[in-house]
Amino acid sequence: MTASEHRLTQFSQGAGCGCKIDATVLKSIIGSGPHGNEWPNLLVGHHTNDDAAAWLWQDDKVILSTTDFFTPVVDDPEHYGRIAAANAISDVYAMGGKPLMALAILGWPVDVLPASVAARVLDGARAVCTEAGIPLAGGHSVHTKEPLFGLSVTGEAEASHVKRNNTAQPGDIIYTTKAIGTGVLCTALKRGTLEPEYYQPLVQQMETLNSAGTALAALPGITSMTDITGFGLVGHLYEMMEGASVYASVEYHRVPVLPGVIHYIAQKMIPDATYRNWNSYNPHIHFEPGVDVMQAFNLLPDPQTNGGLLFTCRPDATEAVEELFNIHANQTLYKLGTVVAAGNKRIRIIP
Repeated sequence: MTASEHRLTQFSQGAGCGCKIDATVLKSIIGSGPHGNEWPNLLVGHHTNDDAAAWLWQDDKVILSTTDFFTPVVDDPEHYGRIAAANAISDVYAMGGKPLMALAILGWPVDVLPASVAARVLDGARAVCTEAGIPLAGGHSVHTKEPLFGLSVTGEAEASHVKRNNTAQPGDIIYTTKAIGTGVLCTALKRGTLEPEYYQPLVQQMETLNSAGTALAALPGITSMTDITGFGLVGHLYEMMEGASVYASVEYHRVPVLPGVIHYIAQKMIPDATYRNWNSYNPHIHFEPGVDVMQAFNLLPDPQTNGGLLFTCRPDATEAVEELFNIHANQTLYKLGTVVAAGNKRIRIIP
């Protein structure tokens, strides 16, 4: 584990995407409002809880715009900057787009944390932006009680390649691209109990860009896409299914889990956001006999920071999808289950 003079996670109440506002509370804040009919070029706004706004600016070109920031998820400043940048940029990939540029969002308690530490956070973010092929072109900073960092990212996409989170179809296959459990491991880190052997795989995954999303969206047969962040696997899957008026059947044994997560669940290293997510989405989940419900309670709503892509595709597109991920060797493909036309609850978990 990289040593840091200042343990950044001790300066914040939450950690990473786990500091997001509860989904139910968020709905009451945002409200319903107009559905964008007065803005005909606004293809995607906030009403579907998608990853980025999409604006049609030419017949075949769409501008994507997103912003994402959070409190420290790790102690090392460069890693924090890299993770926060990758998390924000991945929202463009989740829409099937290509990032163009980014602006930094920095809140910093300069009276207790040196400016030099904030500079290292920016260094990490700049490195990930370079990896994504975009400039960190500017930004804005304010004096805050807790450290905050993230990016506002602008991207582009062909209109036909824009992927939404509410267009899944019955018969589709459900895939994800990263293991879950970052919330559990980050909680162990914050409490000072995370073993060094689990730190590097955790950080490496959270720093990995979901760049496969751009190429994935260009494949015929990809019906919907999002990424898994603060609402956990079940939260973002529920949004996909509810938005499309379809249902998910998930095979629990196929859900990928990061090394060490089960060990730390046994030690009660559970983020507060897990409980909030569970309370929001549990009414929409049915567990078949044979599923370890207590373990699933700690895993499926676990808040992810820069989690994997979550997408659906037609069965005849699976071969092309698997070939694509052979090329994008930095990410793995995990089949979770299928989309069905009907069900008692939106998500059915089978052994």
